[in-house]
Amino acid sequence: MAEVAFHFNAPDKAAYVCRLLRKAYLKGARVTVLAPGDQIDALDRGLWLLAQGEFVPHCVQADPEPTRRHSPVHLLDRLDERAPTQVLVNLGEAVPDGYARFERVIEVVGLNDEDRASARQRWRRYQADGIEPQRHDLKAAGE
Repeated sequence: MAEVAFHFNAPDKAAYVCRLLRKAYLKGARVTVLAPGDQIDALDRGLWLLAQGEFVPHCVQADPEPTRRHSPVHLLDRLDERAPTQVLVNLGEAVPDGYARFERVIEVVGLNDEDRASARQRWRRYQADGIEPQRHDLKAAGE
C-alpha cells in the first residue's frame, strides 16, 4: 500500500516541486509528477532554469520512448504504464486512479482556499482507502 504525505502551504507550488524533484533526483529516486498541462509546462521550464549544475533530467509525455526510459523524472498529465512507480507527486484536484501502484504519493497543496478544499477531499479519499496520510506544514518548516 502506498505511503501518502501532504505538503501544505506551498507559496509557489512549481518552485517547491522543482526543489523537491531535485532532492529526489540527487537521492536516486524515480518520480512521476501528475499535473494539468499548464502546470507541466511551468515545471518543465522551472527544471530547465534551475541554477547551473542543478539540472534535473526529466521528460514529458510526448517525448520518445528512449528518453522516457532513461529519465528519472516524468512530467505527465495522465498516468500510463511507462511511468516510474517509486514516487508520485500529485498536483491534480483528484486522487489519481492507480495511485496504489506507487510506493509513495506526495500531494502538494498551495495557499488558496480552492486548493485546500480539494486537498481535504483527497485526504478523506485516502482515509476511506485505509491510508492515514502524513501532514507536512511547509510554513511551520520554514520552506
